[in-house]
Amino acid sequence: MYRNTIINRIVNTKIMAIVRVETVDRAVEIAEGCLAGGVDCLEISYTLPNAGEVIAALNTQYGDRLVIGAGTVLDSETARLAILSGAKFVIAPNFKEEVCRLCNRYQIPYMPGCTSMTEMVDAMEAGAAMIKAFPISGYYGSSVVSTLKTPLPYMPILSSGGVTLDNVKDWAATAIDCVGVGSLLTKGTTEEIAENARLLKSAFSS
Repeated sequence: MYRNTIINRIVNTKIMAIVRVETVDRAVEIAEGCLAGGVDCLEISYTLPNAGEVIAALNTQYGDRLVIGAGTVLDSETARLAILSGAKFVIAPNFKEEVCRLCNRYQIPYMPGCTSMTEMVDAMEAGAAMIKAFPISGYYGSSVVSTLKTPLPYMPILSSGGVTLDNVKDWAATAIDCVGVGSLLTKGTTEEIAENARLLKSAFSS
C-alpha cells in the first residue's frame, strides 16, 4: 500500500481499534468482531512485547481486508521493527523527529501524540501524516476538535480516548478525521465487539 492509500483507508473508516492483546488468537477474535461491524483499521500497541508477532499474523490472515498498524512506538528502532513486521502506519503518544523521518523514508504514515499547538505544527512540518490529540482528547472531549481546527483547519486529527457509545454522535458531528477506540472494540466476545463496531460506525453514517 502507498502512504496516501493507507491514510485514505483510515479516514474513510473513521474508527480505529486500539488493541492490546497477549495472544494472536485473541487478536483474531477482535479482528473478526471489528470486521463484522465495519471497522477495518486496527492499531496493535507495542506496550506488549508480542506486538510484532500479532501484526505479522493478522497481515498473513487478512491481507488488505485490514489495515494493521503499530501503536505506542517510542523510538525509531521500534518503528523499523514494526514496519518489518508489516505495520502500515505508526502511532506514538509523543512526537519524535527521527521516528517521523524513518516512517517517511518507507512511506509509512506517522501519527504522533501532541498536546500543544507548537508540537502539532512542528510534527506537521516534519512530515507527520496525522496528529494524535493525546492525552487531551480524553480530557476535553469532542470540543477539542473545533479548538484545534479553528486555527489549523487543514490538520488531520486522530482522537485518542474519550469516545463512548453515549457521546460518539458528538464526535461524529465534528471535523474529526478518525477516532481511536479501546475497550469497546477489544473487550467481550466477538459478537459484542461487532455490535459495538456497528453502533460506532452508524454514528458516522447517520
